[in-house]
Amino acid sequence: MTHFGPTIREIREQLREGDRRYSVRQVAQRVGIEPAYLSKIERGEVAPPSEATTVRLARELGEDADVMLALAGKISADLQAIIRKRPRLFADLIRQLKEAPDEAVLRVVREVRDGNW
Repeated sequence: MTHFGPTIREIREQLREGDRRYSVRQVAQRVGIEPAYLSKIERGEVAPPSEATTVRLARELGEDADVMLALAGKISADLQAIIRKRPRLFADLIRQLKEAPDEAVLRVVREVRDGNW
């Protein structure tokens, strides 16, 4: 299992300290799942939920959906589609960036985004 469930629980409980609307029952209702299911997710008793549920849960908790998906051992469908178009190139890019410091990765992202390449 991943650390997804305990992380979700920690985030939710931190939010609940300042706002009672972040109980298991209320969060589950807003996300569209059963409270018992959310409780099992948080305790790591079941695998992380689907992409759609993970994204809704991330948004409800104010977290980055891609980070939560990665923590759940998943990758978003839009990123999968991008990688499938050029799998060899993206695999090489990711492997090359694996050991790079965050600043170097951010520099690459900025250059691509700004078209300075």
